[in-house]
Amino acid sequence: MAKYRLDYIWLDGYTPVQNLRTKCCIKEFEEFPTLEQLPEWGFDGSSTLQAEGGDSDCVLKPVALYPDPTRINGVLVMCEVMLPDGTPHPSNARATIEDEPGTWFGFEQEYFLIKDGRPLGFPENGYPEPQGEYYCGVGYKNVGDIGREISDIHLDLCLEAGINHEGINAEVASGQWEFQIFGKGSKRAADEIWMARFLLLRLTEEYGVDVDWRCKPIKGDWNGSGMHCNFSTEHMREVGGKDYFLKLMDAFEANCEEHIAVYGPDNDQRLTGLHETQSIDMFSWGVADRGASIRVPHSFVKDDAYKGYLEDRRPNSQGDPYKIASRVIQTINSVAK
Repeated sequence: MAKYRLDYIWLDGYTPVQNLRTKCCIKEFEEFPTLEQLPEWGFDGSSTLQAEGGDSDCVLKPVALYPDPTRINGVLVMCEVMLPDGTPHPSNARATIEDEPGTWFGFEQEYFLIKDGRPLGFPENGYPEPQGEYYCGVGYKNVGDIGREISDIHLDLCLEAGINHEGINAEVASGQWEFQIFGKGSKRAADEIWMARFLLLRLTEEYGVDVDWRCKPIKGDWNGSGMHCNFSTEHMREVGGKDYFLKLMDAFEANCEEHIAVYGPDNDQRLTGLHETQSIDMFSWGVADRGASIRVPHSFVKDDAYKGYLEDRRPNSQGDPYKIASRVIQTINSVAK
C-alpha cells in the first residue's frame, strides 16, 4: 500500500464569481486510485458562503481526478458540492448540465498576469505601446520576462495531469495570454477548464504573480478577455443543414438575455461592439466574423453543408464553464431536428 495525497478542489458560494477552494487528505491505495475509490468528504460551508454556522456541513463529491504533476503520488480531485441529503447544493452549476455525451465543447480561456498591481509589460506610470505586436508575439518587448515562462510551464503541467490542453498564445494586450481546452462530453471541458485554472493559480504563487480573470481589467483602447465557447453536437457534425442552422440561430437570438446572464459578470464593459465584439444588447452571426455574437467557421458552410462546430464569442474570461455549457445545451435542445 502507498500513501497518496488527495487534493480535493471545489467551487465556493461567492457571487457573481465563484472561487476555487482546496484541502488535502492522505489515503492509502494499492495503486493510483479510481474515481470510484475516492470517498466523499465534508467541509465547513459557513466559511465558503455555502451554509449557515448553525448547520454548516457540506459534502464534496468527487467527479473527476487527475495525477498531480508536481507531486509523487499526488491526486487532484475535482468535486461537486452536495447537501448532506445527497442533493446538489444551490451553488453547484455542474449538476444543471444535461448529460449529452455527443456534445463537444472547446473553451478559449484568456487572462492577464498581474505583478505589483499592473499587467506584465505595463510601466509603473502610463501605458506600454498600443495593441498591435503583442498577439502571438515574440521577443522581450512583446511578452516580457516571465509571461511566456509561466504560460509554457502551465501547459506542461496540464498535459502531465492528463488535461486535454490544446494550445497557448500571447494575446492582443501586453500581459494577456490564452489557453484552450477541448472535451468530448457535456462536462469534461468545463471540468478541465476549472482544473487548468487551479493549476495556473497555484503555479503563479511561486512567482508572486496574480491571475486577473476579469473581462475588462484595463480600461480604454484595449481588448477585454473572453472565454470563447466552441460547441457542436453529433447532429451538427453528422447531419447539419442550412434549415437546422437557421433555426438554431433563431433560438440563440430568442434566448440572448438568458445566455448573457450566465456568460460572466461585467460583460457590458467588454461587449461594446468594439475590440472584436458585438454589442451586449444585440445578436448576430457571421462567417469568419469576429465581431459577431457567433462566428461561423468557413469549414461549417463549405459546400453548403452547414455542418461542424460554431463559436459563441460572448462568454467572458470570468464565466463559469458549467453554466455556459448548461445554457448552450438548453438552447440547442429547444430546436427541433
